[in-house]
Amino acid sequence: MPHIYRGKPTLQAELLAWLPVMLGLAALYLPSLYDLFTGIWAQDEQMHGPIVLGISCWLIYRTWPDMLAASHGEKPSAWGWLFFVMGLLLYALGRSQDILLFEIGSVIWLLVGITLLNLGPKALKAQWFALFFMLFMVPLPGVVVDTVTMPMKMAVSYVAEHVLFWVGYPIGRNGVILQIGQYMLLVADACAGLHTLLTLEALGLLYLNIVRRDSLFRNIGLAILIVPISFTANVIRVMALSLITYHFGDEAGQGFLHGFAGMVLFLSALLLIIGFDSLLQAFEAKHSKYRGAN
Repeated sequence: MPHIYRGKPTLQAELLAWLPVMLGLAALYLPSLYDLFTGIWAQDEQMHGPIVLGISCWLIYRTWPDMLAASHGEKPSAWGWLFFVMGLLLYALGRSQDILLFEIGSVIWLLVGITLLNLGPKALKAQWFALFFMLFMVPLPGVVVDTVTMPMKMAVSYVAEHVLFWVGYPIGRNGVILQIGQYMLLVADACAGLHTLLTLEALGLLYLNIVRRDSLFRNIGLAILIVPISFTANVIRVMALSLITYHFGDEAGQGFLHGFAGMVLFLSALLLIIGFDSLLQAFEAKHSKYRGAN
C-alpha cells in the first residue's frame, strides 16, 4: 500500500500521494463502469446508479478536508488489511462470475481498507456517509428486485386507483394495469419498483446529511418517514401519468412517462421531505415551549 502523507502537503503533493491509489482503482473499476453504463444503468429503472455515483464522489470531495484534519497525528490501522483483502476477493469473484453485487460492492470495502491503512479510523469516520451512500448504486440480484417490486406496484396501483376514483374519475384496476376512461396503463417497474424506492431513500438520507439537523428527534423522525414519503411520491407519479393520459391522450402520457415522470417523482418527494421536516420542527418547537411553560 502507498503511504499517504498526512501533514499539510500542497495540493500537488497530495494528488501525487494519492495517484497510485487512484490508478489502481481506475484499473479495476473502469471496465466495470463501462459494463454498467452500457448495460443495466442504461435502463429506466436503473438510471439512479450514475447519479448516486456522482453524488458519492462529491460527498467524498466535500469531506476531504475534514478527513485529512481528522487523520492528523493518527496512526494507520492494520485492520485495513482485512477490508482491503476482502474487497479484492469480492471483486475477483464478482468480476469472474458476473455477480454485480460483489463486483461493484467491493469498491466500498476497498475504500474502507485504503482509508484505514493510510489515514486511520478517525479519517474513516469522517467519510462514513459517502461510503454508505455508495450502497445505493450497487445493483441488487434480480430475484430480490422481482420479489419486492410486484407487491410495491400492486400497492401503488391500488392507492392511485382509489384516490382517482374518489375524486370522480372513471378508473378501474386489474392487478397492476389501470384503465382510466378508454386508456389502459401498465404500472411498470420504473414507476413503482424497488429501485425507485431506493433512489428516494437515498434522496432523503442525502437531505438529512446536507441540512445536518442538531435535533435527534427530527433526524430519527424524518428517517422513519422517508419510506411512506417514497411510497407517496410513487403514487403521485402514477396519478399524474394517468391524468395526463386521460385528458391529453396516450401519446402525451407516453411522452410524459419518458420525459417528465422522473422530475415529478423527485420534486414531489423533495417537497414532501421538506414539508414533513418543517412539521417536525414546528412540533418540536411547540413541545419545547410547552415544557418551558411548565
